[in-house]
Amino acid sequence: MWFVTSEQTAGRGRRNRPWIAPRGNLASSILEVIDVTPPVAATLGFAAGVALETALRNVSHKASPGSAGSEHMKFSLKWPNDVLAGSQKLAGILLEAEAVPDNRLAVVVGIGTNVVAAPEGTPTPATSLAALGIDVAAEELFGALSDSWTEFRGVWDAGRGFGEIRKLWLERAAGLGQPVAVHTGAATIEGIFDTIDETGCMMVRTSEGAQVPISAGDVYFGAAASAGAA
Repeated sequence: MWFVTSEQTAGRGRRNRPWIAPRGNLASSILEVIDVTPPVAATLGFAAGVALETALRNVSHKASPGSAGSEHMKFSLKWPNDVLAGSQKLAGILLEAEAVPDNRLAVVVGIGTNVVAAPEGTPTPATSLAALGIDVAAEELFGALSDSWTEFRGVWDAGRGFGEIRKLWLERAAGLGQPVAVHTGAATIEGIFDTIDETGCMMVRTSEGAQVPISAGDVYFGAAASAGAA
């Protein structure tokens, strides 16, 4: 079941950060009741990322077919839950889950996309489709998203298809092979972003050659990695 609005006044993102969607942006959440463990349910977020990137690419090409903007616009997936346009944040994804009878999980995948406006003063600079010259309505984007969700949720297949989702996600990954600094709350891990593992953890290769799995954190790439580690 989808819950969708083009205006949200009291949303939240990771770590209960406010997520405000002014009229014309897209705030969408889908409820899935599934028979999986919490670690497997967490990998659904990667399917959501692939679905959203696909939807954004499809509507951007449709909005300006053959234009320089549509040919060169590149969306990428920033671990664990953002979609970037270039180096700017365009959308965010948040998963929440609750146990329900029969040993199942009710999982809500929240997806917020900046269609007509983007917030200012955010840790990662943000942008919108409108600022990128892509003229599309929230309703049209949702139509594309609901279609691609059906496709990639099917590929994910209650976690059985995460290997294929992982491959598709890595093809779209931001910062792969680049210097990264990850704030985990207790520490900052620095190194090279090598891959994500079979559970969705970010694998960071340190200067000593160790492979460090990270399950959650704030990620900074490239030049921002040095600033983020400071």
